[in-house]
Amino acid sequence: MIRSMTGFGEAERDTAAGRIRAEVRTVNHRYFSANLRLAPAFERFEPQIRDILRGHFPRGHVNFSLRFAGPGQGDTATAFVVDQDRARSYLHALREMKQALDLPGEVDVALLSRFGDLFRPADAAAGVEAVSLDDLKAVTDQAAQLAIAMRTEEGRKLQIDLEQRIDAMERALEAIVERAPARLVAERDRMRRVVAELAGEVGVDEDRLVREIAWLAERLDISEEIVRLRSHIELFRKTLAADDEEPVGKRLGFVVQEMHRETNTIGSKANDADIEHRVIAIKEELERLREQLENIE
Repeated sequence: MIRSMTGFGEAERDTAAGRIRAEVRTVNHRYFSANLRLAPAFERFEPQIRDILRGHFPRGHVNFSLRFAGPGQGDTATAFVVDQDRARSYLHALREMKQALDLPGEVDVALLSRFGDLFRPADAAAGVEAVSLDDLKAVTDQAAQLAIAMRTEEGRKLQIDLEQRIDAMERALEAIVERAPARLVAERDRMRRVVAELAGEVGVDEDRLVREIAWLAERLDISEEIVRLRSHIELFRKTLAADDEEPVGKRLGFVVQEMHRETNTIGSKANDADIEHRVIAIKEELERLREQLENIE
């Protein structure tokens, strides 16, 4: 199954202590990585939450936030309390500095509010300990499932685009297959003509010429590369169509690498303008595939 690595999900859950809210945002990344922003009272659960997210998202960068609001409180993103003791210490120190250095200005609320460590989230209030790990797991799972649903829907759109790219590659490859025999005949005739012109009245060793033409035909033969490229295209299609839950982004990336290798070999052997143009078209589609695969789980 194709899934994008871009997704979003949010969920809320009421507990005995108050309401908890989880938010999951995911973007593409080569491996799993997570950035967690937890309400201070929940920071002790960071390892468990990280493991939960890893189980949902094998690949991608996950931005996760978990907030808490007690009864009658707003969201902890906007609910804060002031550390009164620290504020008094700052006020005393600032007044002493003002007097000792004979500084102008007033020591007021505007000045004290610049010290960020005077404020702490309101979720440190008593009672938040009643929120259990099971509550956190439930709300995290729910938000993650919503993000996965979005990634799956985005994956369907990506799959359509990938299939169209593969179709375009296949059409270009079939054009190469049709052109390949005529190009060998044209090379054979060209060699005979050049040898005849160079030899002039001197006789040509027909056996030697036949051997040279056979060697040239073998050097320019691309049938093996065509067979392997067709095989890679078929594997790509089967992987796209697979209905399992395993991430396929890396696997498809390896297949694209092999496609690129065979396409390069065909291009190096081409010695034909029409085939070279088709090779360029295939490479363009491969580059677009590679870009799309960067965002596939």
